[in-house]
Amino acid sequence: MDVPSYLARINYGGPISPTVDTLRALHRAHLLAVPFENLDISMGRKISVDEDAIVRKVVERRRGGFCYELNGAFAALLRALGFQVTLLSARVSREKGGEGPEFDHLTLRVDLGPDHDSWLADVGFGESFLEPLRLAPDIEQQDPVGKFRLVELGERLQMEKAEPDGRWRRQYSFTLQPRRLEDFAEMCHHHQTSPDSHFTQNRICTRATPEGRITLSGLKLIRTRHGHREEIMLTSEEDRIAALREYFGIDLAEG
Repeated sequence: MDVPSYLARINYGGPISPTVDTLRALHRAHLLAVPFENLDISMGRKISVDEDAIVRKVVERRRGGFCYELNGAFAALLRALGFQVTLLSARVSREKGGEGPEFDHLTLRVDLGPDHDSWLADVGFGESFLEPLRLAPDIEQQDPVGKFRLVELGERLQMEKAEPDGRWRRQYSFTLQPRRLEDFAEMCHHHQTSPDSHFTQNRICTRATPEGRITLSGLKLIRTRHGHREEIMLTSEEDRIAALREYFGIDLAEG
């Protein structure tokens, strides 16, 4: 792991000791610099759950990825800095009810200090918490982008976000059972090949910004600044490629 290159990739120059403040700063920096995207899928480029390949994609090729790639790479960085990291399997809530299967999503548990203070870290879920959440149920946690909470459901924990009207929206549920990166290989393959996967149905690239978020969904460019949403429909594939370069630093011709 080339730690200086990874830190430069996420524009991070702060402390690197394994503390909660460092974790918060790294988490935020990663989300501001590295987009959540599935562009390789539409181009027929295979995505594998190989840590070295994932880190090279993010750091050397200056790309983003989806959960297996982004959280897989972030976990490698955190471990290299001395953090204790555990991979967790999550099941993503569906709009029409229910949840996806096990290994639908990869999220992270980070334990800190002699008392093993635990945090939920996730830089691979798109629009979600900007800073890690304390891994404790039934407390409302204020994040720069809104309120979150973890709810106990038997052996599972459910991560929820508060809507503007005060209702809580389920995002995903997970257990604390430790997993290995290769455990996610089958679902990683499913999400990039199955017509039932939402990742094969649309091209997405999205990144947090200091003011909100910027997203390119197909040919639609969406910018959210301080709660104000603006949508621009691009007119050509050339415009889409130019937008990827301008707003996300991605040049598909180079990788």
